Amino acid sequence: MSSLNLIPTTKIIERLRYENPWWVSKQIPAAYSAMSKRLYFDLFYPFVKEQHIKRALVLMGPRRVGKTVMLFHSIHQLIEEDINPQKIFFVGIDNPIYVHLSLDDILSLCKQSLNLSHLEGCYIFFDEIQYLKDWERHLKVLVDSYPSTKFIVSGSAAAALKWHSTESGAGRFTDFMLPPLTFQEYIHLKKMNHLIFDGFLDYGTKSLPYCLTHDVKALNKEFVHYLNFGGYPEVVLSEKIQSDMGRYVKSDIVDKVLLRDLPSLYGIKDVQELNRFFTYIAYNTGNEFSYENMSKESGIQKDTLKKYLEYLEAAFLIKVLNKVDVNAKRLKRITSFKVYLTNPSLRTALFSPITETDEEMGNMVETAVLSQWMHSEKLDLTYARWKNGRTEGEVDLVLVDDKRYKPLWGVEIKWSNRYFDKPQELKSLIQFCDANKFENALVTSIDVQGIKTIEKLHFTFLPAAVYTYNIGVITLKMKNSG
Repeated sequence: MSSLNLIPTTKIIERLRYENPWWVSKQIPAAYSAMSKRLYFDLFYPFVKEQHIKRALVLMGPRRVGKTVMLFHSIHQLIEEDINPQKIFFVGIDNPIYVHLSLDDILSLCKQSLNLSHLEGCYIFFDEIQYLKDWERHLKVLVDSYPSTKFIVSGSAAAALKWHSTESGAGRFTDFMLPPLTFQEYIHLKKMNHLIFDGFLDYGTKSLPYCLTHDVKALNKEFVHYLNFGGYPEVVLSEKIQSDMGRYVKSDIVDKVLLRDLPSLYGIKDVQELNRFFTYIAYNTGNEFSYENMSKESGIQKDTLKKYLEYLEAAFLIKVLNKVDVNAKRLKRITSFKVYLTNPSLRTALFSPITETDEEMGNMVETAVLSQWMHSEKLDLTYARWKNGRTEGEVDLVLVDDKRYKPLWGVEIKWSNRYFDKPQELKSLIQFCDANKFENALVTSIDVQGIKTIEKLHFTFLPAAVYTYNIGVITLKMKNSG
């Protein structure tokens, strides 16, 4: 352990004791225990406790979504369940004191700090693992070397973690993606659950269990707040941060990924070009793009554009949505596509907050809806666009059955009430439903709810805030059922 000569062992052990106060107090720091648990905690914690499968648990996600807090909540829960606090270790790998140490070195010091002879039955938490070079190789060795020890690691550089954990940790790692806050979680964190009740939604001739609201005006107020500030737990609960989104979110979430994480991972030389490109996409979130137009408007070559899109998607900053035709058939050549931010509040951080009457509301609502569905990676979500003679049509969101290559449903995302009175103006949606023999379709609104029928086609109108809330409920259930 020659690398230990750089910093005295006693100083490193001091740091370990500071990071693990429960060894003495049997409690996690009050700052963490006071924070509300994310709804994803109940899905994550069983993987922490899982002992039969010899795998490390890798908690991935963008910056500032609450990964470190979730690790501390897991430690709190373990202590509550009578796990010996001196068998729980937390190490923040981003601290410079560990910079020259391997994971094995750190484990030796953990044992030394408590005079332990072995690590059987211990839970080892490594936070910000991406700061360790070749972390996945080191972690794989630990999983094999310590079969009776549970390793839980987290990291913010989603691109690096996703790439490395799938490439190098096959059979040794379980990945868990923690996304930005859903609208459902936002309501939960703000303790506004009184706005929601369990009811039934009339969908055509069926009645479906659905979360509804008694007070759509109050829910819409929270929804607009969510669009501007709702992606990150700390932002939601701090008016001070909301007043300075540029400094907090842009510098800490966007800039660190664009200027540091991605360039170091992929060898990007022109970081300012990548930064300008992301700003351009963020401003136009929800719009349709083509490589041709993108290249003309940005002055960036098409091959470079494709790489940038791939990197930004890997870093969980954007989601690319591909196009299908009126019958939900994929186009052989991808020439155009839509790009969405993974969280609408990223746009606020780069530009400025919006109000419910701003013209950007339509795209921001669409971005919010998409960002809820993104939490379920298994779904084949697309949008439909087609040309038939002189007429063109588009449906905002289409779910395709990837086994039968048929659409399962289509949704038109609107921030408007006018179509409730004039459903015949939804010509694209009518054409799409006719082409696919659909009897029902959903259309979002500002605050109207009800069913309108055109011939045999039933349109269910639902406030966009209510629909967005329910997607969070659905995706959480899907993740829970595996």
